[in-house]
Amino acid sequence: MSGCKTEQEEFWAGQFGDDYTNRNQGSQLIASNTALFASIIARTRQVKSILELGANRGLDLLALRSLLPAVELSAIEINPKAVKELESINNLKIYQQSILDFSVDYQRDLVLSKGLLIHIAPEMLPRAYQVLYESSGRYICLAEYYNPTPVEVEYRGNKGKLFKRDFAGEMMDRYPDLALLDYGFTYHRDNNFPQGDLTWFVLSK
Repeated sequence: MSGCKTEQEEFWAGQFGDDYTNRNQGSQLIASNTALFASIIARTRQVKSILELGANRGLDLLALRSLLPAVELSAIEINPKAVKELESINNLKIYQQSILDFSVDYQRDLVLSKGLLIHIAPEMLPRAYQVLYESSGRYICLAEYYNPTPVEVEYRGNKGKLFKRDFAGEMMDRYPDLALLDYGFTYHRDNNFPQGDLTWFVLSK
């Protein structure tokens, strides 16, 4: 994809991103997402608009709409194949671009990052945090791989493509008006609603 600033953007905009989109689909994933977001939304009030950064094919957004049928949904996605899938979701505003290039048009009640920040080049995280913060009028939800100190992990045989750290803590340090509302963990061996081993955080302005 032309205009990519980092190797990570090229990676997700290209064939690997296509393959990821093909792999990640199905009713079980939507069910697991619905269970996860039911816990998250329960910590919020009056969420009428949601923006997801790095939405892929929209499985998170479909789960959120099942919980909040009247919610206004928006998605930022860099991969063209995933964008085609997003286009099948009714009443969804789509921004086909990198989150690093996104210009905030208006604030949403809740802004979501799920399995996205872990794939951002570490030196670009301040920009990602800025987009999350400035896009949100009230709540920010981060569901990412947690580690108390920054660490790189090989990802499906690829180096420099997955990084764990305390994303929520770094955001709260950067933006002191953010408060931690709640946090939790999802487990890949959950009996009913398996997810990746993500730690989720709900922050509030």
